[in-house]
Amino acid sequence: MTRVGYLTILPNSNQAKALALMKPIYADHNATTPLANEVLAAMMPFLTEQFGNASSAHDAARKPARAIAQAREHIADLLGGVAPEQIIFTSGATESNNAAITGAAKANPARRHIVTTQVEHPSVLERCAEMARDGYEVTFLSVDGEGLVDCDALARALRPDTLLVSVMHANNETGVVFPIERLSRIAKEHDPGILFHTDATQTVGKVEVNLQTNLENVDFLSLSGHKLHGPKGVGALFIRQGVPWRPILLGGHQEEGRRGGTYNVPGIVGFGHACLLARREFSLWREAELRRDRLESAIVDGIEGVQINGRQAVRLPNTLSASFSGAEGESLVNLLSSLGIYVSTGSACTSGSLDPSHVLRAMRVPENLIHGSIRLSFSRYTTDEEIQRICEALPSAIQKLRRLSPRSGGWNPSGHSTL
Repeated sequence: MTRVGYLTILPNSNQAKALALMKPIYADHNATTPLANEVLAAMMPFLTEQFGNASSAHDAARKPARAIAQAREHIADLLGGVAPEQIIFTSGATESNNAAITGAAKANPARRHIVTTQVEHPSVLERCAEMARDGYEVTFLSVDGEGLVDCDALARALRPDTLLVSVMHANNETGVVFPIERLSRIAKEHDPGILFHTDATQTVGKVEVNLQTNLENVDFLSLSGHKLHGPKGVGALFIRQGVPWRPILLGGHQEEGRRGGTYNVPGIVGFGHACLLARREFSLWREAELRRDRLESAIVDGIEGVQINGRQAVRLPNTLSASFSGAEGESLVNLLSSLGIYVSTGSACTSGSLDPSHVLRAMRVPENLIHGSIRLSFSRYTTDEEIQRICEALPSAIQKLRRLSPRSGGWNPSGHSTL
């Protein structure tokens, strides 16, 4: 017997049998992506026969060292053809974000002011909060109802002692894309000494990220392998040449002394190959966006009491944040999971918290809608059939939860109880 909130699915029921025959639909790609077969194949030699430490001096290190250099080139190419030596490998975007902020502060001790936004990933928000406890002044810029920062507000926040501006390239919950080109230009025009960091974990491989043209004023950029069909546990930080910065992980000569630690050769190789694959298949995102829009239209047309968060803003082609009146997000995630559809209530990094989404709260989404929010995020491989199954399952799931959830009070469009 499967228990989902107040709903019970009997193991021998027709519904259970039908579900067993269906392949699960994974719609949580902003949390992590499945490893591409091509990526796994590229990694396998370095998990088996090519196991040498890339920093060693003997022959067993040479192929791993060459593979790391090639991976660095693939990542640099995906970022607009930047010089590969501007890429350092990390354990993931959380480390990259922390390294950008802390490393900039260590190299610029006279500047004690940081500007960020209220909707950043926790790895930025919590790092900035810790900086504030250490005596730095941090300005957390608000966002509007669509989840966007006012560029003029950034200009007003800048000061003579501003060290760093850190603004994500796209929000992981809503998919809203920030105008990083303009924001970084504002910072540099105010003072060329202000450093600019962007967390591009959700955008690299999905939208154009060119550090040589439109993002030429970005000094630091964070990315992670497992968001673009690469392995977990490996990421990178772009550091523009000549930018004052100091490492936070010491104890080795790896990465030209910028990040100590034995190279994760299989992970780095997989990350690089995932970036190569992302470049080859970049055109697939146009079709993926059309599928996302088709689902969005079906939700808006077929379900009353729904709000699409950030709908009027430029968004990632794969992300859909929807809030439903009279339904609880966590219950909806569990119910859809029992139907073989995997979605989330927001960021995977905060899913263990009972606190409502800080992103939706910053956007001033009504409290009842915040608690009824889910995020659906797709890949460039998501199919029309999968979108159709979600379109068919979601309305009845919402209806069941509205009828049975005590939070809804038996929601109906008129607002009167049906219980």
